[in-house]
Amino acid sequence: MRAPLRSPLGPRADGHHQVLFVFAECVPFAIALLVLLVEFTPAHVLYTGPLLVATPALAAVTMGPKGTLAAAGVAVGVSVTTASYNDAWGTQQVYTNFLALFLVSVASFMTSRAARTRTENELNQVRRIATAAQDVLLRPVPDRLGSVRAASMYLAAEAGAQIGGDLYDVVQTRFGVRMIVGDVRGKGLPAVRAAAVVLGAFREAVHYEEDLVEVIRHCGAALRRDAVVTGMVGGDDAVLEGFVTALVAQIPDGPHIEVINRGHPPPLLLRDGTVRALMPTAPMPPLGLEEFISGPPGRTDSYPFAPGDRLLLCTDGVVEARDRDDTFFDLTEAMVTMRDHTREAFLEGLRQALFRHTQSRLSDDVAVILVDRREDEGHRPVGGPA
Repeated sequence: MRAPLRSPLGPRADGHHQVLFVFAECVPFAIALLVLLVEFTPAHVLYTGPLLVATPALAAVTMGPKGTLAAAGVAVGVSVTTASYNDAWGTQQVYTNFLALFLVSVASFMTSRAARTRTENELNQVRRIATAAQDVLLRPVPDRLGSVRAASMYLAAEAGAQIGGDLYDVVQTRFGVRMIVGDVRGKGLPAVRAAAVVLGAFREAVHYEEDLVEVIRHCGAALRRDAVVTGMVGGDDAVLEGFVTALVAQIPDGPHIEVINRGHPPPLLLRDGTVRALMPTAPMPPLGLEEFISGPPGRTDSYPFAPGDRLLLCTDGVVEARDRDDTFFDLTEAMVTMRDHTREAFLEGLRQALFRHTQSRLSDDVAVILVDRREDEGHRPVGGPA
C-alpha cells in the first residue's frame, strides 16, 4: 500500500516576497484608516470619497472574495461614520459615494470570485496530471511479495507538488525481492527527471543482473548518459543537479538481507524492540560521482533479516526533519514506539509524527519503504509468485 501523498502544507514563499504580500493585503485597510484621520482633523476639507471607493478593488487583487467583502464592509463603515461626523447626510456627494462604492464592491467581488474559481480549476488539473505522473514514476508497492510484506509513503515538501526528487520501488524477481530508495540532489523538474532515469534503469536491471553491484552500476550509467544528452539538447539549465544518493537491497530466500549503499542513509532494522542501523562496511559515493571511486565498484553487505523483523528504508527528509529549535526528528524512538503497529498504521503514525515535529513544514521530500518478514510465511521462497 501507499500512504497519503500530500502533506498539509500552507503557502510557502521566501521572506522578501512574503513581506510584500502581507503589505499588499494591508493597503486597503490602511487607506480606510487614512480617510478616518483626514475626516477627523482640520484636513477634512479634502475629498476622500475616491480613496474609499478604491479599497474593494485593491483587496480583490490579493485577498480573494472574502477579503474583498471585508474591505467593502470597512469602507462602508468609514463612509457612514464620516458622513455622520460631518453632518453630510442628505447631500448629493454622500449618496454618489455610496453608489460608486456599491458598484465597485460588486464588480470587485465578482471578479475576485471568478479569478479564484479559475485558479482552483487550473490547480485541480495540475494535480490530476501530477497524480497520473506519480502513478507512472512511483508505482504502488505490492502489499505481498512472497514471505515479506511491504508498504510505502511519499510526501512532497514543495507546496502543491505530489512528486519530487525522492524515488523508491520494490520489485519481485527470480533473485528475490529487490528494493531501491534514493534522493536526487536538487529540486524541480531536473530532480524529477533524474529520479525517472534511475528508476527506469533499476526496473530493467533487477530482472537480469544477479549481482546487486551491477544493478546499481546500471543506474549510475543511465544517470550519466542522461546528463550528457540533456546537457547537449537543453543547455546548462537542463543538466542534472549532479548526483543521486541511492540504496539497493535484496531479500533472497533465507533469513538475511543484502544491501549496497551509495551515499544514502542506512536502513533501520527493528528486532525485539531494538533498532539497528545497517551501516555499510565500505562507504561509497553517490551515483553520478563515480570518478571518486578508486578501488572496486562496490560490495554487497549482508545482514540478518529473520521472520518477525521489520526493515525501514527512507530518505534524509525523515532523519533530517527539524522543529523550530533545530532538533532532529528521532526516527529510532518512533520505530520503537510503533513497533506493534501494522504497516499501514505505522506509516500513518510516522506521517503524523513528522508533521507534529516540523509544524507541517517539511524542508525536504520524504520517501519511506517499510518491509516486514512474516513469521508464518518464512518458509516460502521469496522469489516465487506472490
